[in-house]
Amino acid sequence: MPSITRQALLEASLFSLLASASPAPTARANNVAPRDPAITPSPVERNPSRVVGRNILDDVTSDIGNILSGLGSDLPSWVASGVPNYFQGFPTGDSVKSSLGIDDAQVAALPTNVLNVDPYANWTESGWNVRFHGNVYKQPNTSVEDLNKLADVFLVNTSIADLPENQANQARNVTAEIFVIQQDNVAVNTIHLEPASGQGGDGQPGGGGGLTNTPGGTQDVTLPYNTTFEGDFDAFVPIKSNGLIAGNETSDIQRLNTYVEGASIGNGTAYLVPPTGLTVVSDIDDILRITKIYEPAQGLLNSFARPFTAWENMPEIYANWSASLPHMHFHYLTTLPEQVTRNYMEFIYANYPGGSFDTRPLNFSDVSATLSIRKFLLQKVFETFPERKFILVADTSNSDVMKDYPLMATEFPGQVQCIFLRNTSGTDPGDKFPYDTSGFKDLNQSMYMFFLHPDDLTNLDIANGQCYNQSIPQNLTFGYQGLPLGLGSDPTAINGSANHTGAAAGLSTKETASAQSLMALVAALFAATFMFL
Repeated sequence: MPSITRQALLEASLFSLLASASPAPTARANNVAPRDPAITPSPVERNPSRVVGRNILDDVTSDIGNILSGLGSDLPSWVASGVPNYFQGFPTGDSVKSSLGIDDAQVAALPTNVLNVDPYANWTESGWNVRFHGNVYKQPNTSVEDLNKLADVFLVNTSIADLPENQANQARNVTAEIFVIQQDNVAVNTIHLEPASGQGGDGQPGGGGGLTNTPGGTQDVTLPYNTTFEGDFDAFVPIKSNGLIAGNETSDIQRLNTYVEGASIGNGTAYLVPPTGLTVVSDIDDILRITKIYEPAQGLLNSFARPFTAWENMPEIYANWSASLPHMHFHYLTTLPEQVTRNYMEFIYANYPGGSFDTRPLNFSDVSATLSIRKFLLQKVFETFPERKFILVADTSNSDVMKDYPLMATEFPGQVQCIFLRNTSGTDPGDKFPYDTSGFKDLNQSMYMFFLHPDDLTNLDIANGQCYNQSIPQNLTFGYQGLPLGLGSDPTAINGSANHTGAAAGLSTKETASAQSLMALVAALFAATFMFL
């Protein structure tokens, strides 16, 4: 689309939004609800954990999505959601075969691969239960010429021909990971388990509170269900002790290597996590690695082509936590689709303590589903470990984080130990998107901190719940912040309202709250205008 036309569309949409703003919510286009997730349920009683419902998307509503659908335009929905559109709508199944020009016979001749996402396991009255999850797929033999053409689709203002050779190779590899053919309704081959004795201990590469030598656990297991339509599998499976330490008799995390039989790629590590202790649940983009997800051109290059680079000295912070807080469990939760998570896992293992992983299953494919998947996965891990305390780490560029993290403290009282959020707009002028701090209004300041640099996280007594460095100003309005042209409320005195010692400067009525939400959307649209012109 020519830049003039695109600019006109955005400006016209802004005008129509301002002209037609109404307190009444705009109905979803055609009244079509997002598709239900098809996460395979567990046959195992996870007592005392509560059961995770399968129809979480039925309860998900998105005011922003409703507003955008009401505009009747082609505006990207991630403008308001904070989810980049280049992580949506990846091809699957028949669309991949069509793109690559291959038929069923050629697909049948390909070897089967398994994305075996590193699982966690919990201890119940029945013993250890491992949550095996991942995807079964086949990798087509795609030519370099075709990969170059397909990779160019994901690159903005450049092409693979203009990249350095190492970046071009990575772009091809990531593109090849996207254009795979998921295998639906197939049985996952036998999974072999054995002690992961070669991994490090606290503070060492591959560590993360685990025993250096897990005492047992060798066995073979079979999953109870076939894969979903998208090739996904996700099920808690009970395993035999076979020399493993009972979860109620140790504080140590035991690790088991997991191998899927007959798969050329399908290895992972299972983390057997005791009922009590501390778990870090960490996002990855723009908190552990430099992504600039809020700048589409840079975000694409950093995700598809450039070598992954750690953000400042964040690896030192995690290594220190692993060494100074014994028996720490690290869980990395990213809402990226499964196809592109292998690079993320390799990056984590090379720079951060080892830990379990959660990614976005393929049936969570559109923006509405993407905005619900973080809470869905958070609820799953919280409910699986109801006696553990959680340290939540992310950044302000994710609207779902800004909503879901404080909500977990309300919905799971006593389980959230700390919330640490990097304020990306405070250190990166490229982040033009506003963020909403209203969810933190009723939380005690000692529980959370917005920070600018990793060193802000030093000298905290995390084990005892002291998660706020008093030298770091918070300046919260408990509403939308980062609005352009000085819009919005002025920040309170440093931590005044956060400590409940002064009146909050945030908006207090439904009318002003609606106006502030509207200003936030307008700000996001203006930001998108400048990004795409």
